[in-house]
Amino acid sequence: MLSIFAPAGTALLKTSPADLAALPENAVWIDLEKPTADEDRAVERLAGVAVPTREDMQEIEISSRLYLENGARYMTASLMCGSETGAPRITPVTFILSRHRLVTVRYEAPKPFTLVENKLARAAVQGLTGEGVLLELLDAVIDRCADILERAGADVDQVSHDIFEPDESARTGHAKRYSEILIAIGRKGDLTSKVRESLVSIGRLVTFVATESDSIKWSKEMRAQLKTMQRDVASLTDHASYLSNKITFVLDAMLGVVNLEQNNIIKLFSVMAVVLMPPTLIASVYGMNFKMMPELDWPHGYPFALAMMVIAAVLPYMIFKWKKWL
Repeated sequence: MLSIFAPAGTALLKTSPADLAALPENAVWIDLEKPTADEDRAVERLAGVAVPTREDMQEIEISSRLYLENGARYMTASLMCGSETGAPRITPVTFILSRHRLVTVRYEAPKPFTLVENKLARAAVQGLTGEGVLLELLDAVIDRCADILERAGADVDQVSHDIFEPDESARTGHAKRYSEILIAIGRKGDLTSKVRESLVSIGRLVTFVATESDSIKWSKEMRAQLKTMQRDVASLTDHASYLSNKITFVLDAMLGVVNLEQNNIIKLFSVMAVVLMPPTLIASVYGMNFKMMPELDWPHGYPFALAMMVIAAVLPYMIFKWKKWL
């Protein structure tokens, strides 16, 4: 899908041209989402840049993600997508700056794009160029990463509370509860690692833009905004690392709790075996079928054997209680 954003008063008006051969020359931002071959060729004619393929965008080496070609600056970053679903993922997005026009190429729909699109449709600064749209997008992406980390941190705190201070109603059904907690920890760990990967990619892109800002001759305000973004990305990356360490700690604590629970179960079985062993021995002795057994003719043999078994069971239990092994 091809979307063209062109100035219209104090806003950027979004259009989806039906005629690819007549794209508006005053377009400031060209957004390609899952582009077709015809849309690629139309944008290449208008912007004078080569639109990278999906395979090119998925390259991981820096030289294939951040480079200059024919006066255009190609920048590919890994952005979060679907963070609010059960399957968050990383998607590559390419930003191309050429002659004060921005071209974006993507195959998913990251939320920052919708936010920036709605913001610019309401109001845009006078004389907005592709560089300004790029900064708006990067700022929205960084804010989105911060929101995801805040939500993940709150969820990890709740998981930690469930482990160390469970409600009385949650003390039953341990196996099911522990399984749910472990799944939650795994999901938050996966989400945090993806956010950190995205932040590292964005940080490289922002650094590249800041380096190229001298040749682009950006304004003082835009340079200051870039420096602020660099600080934000650095602090969010540190926070993501802290959150990853916290998730590791919570996972270790959860496994420790499961270990203790298993040890308690094994201990209970061991105590029951020790308690029942002496009565079993007595029952085995008096259950033998030898012909010459004096107790066979004893009138009180049966109640005596029962009493002996009860005493043999109660005595080890009382010793365990006295030793505080139970």
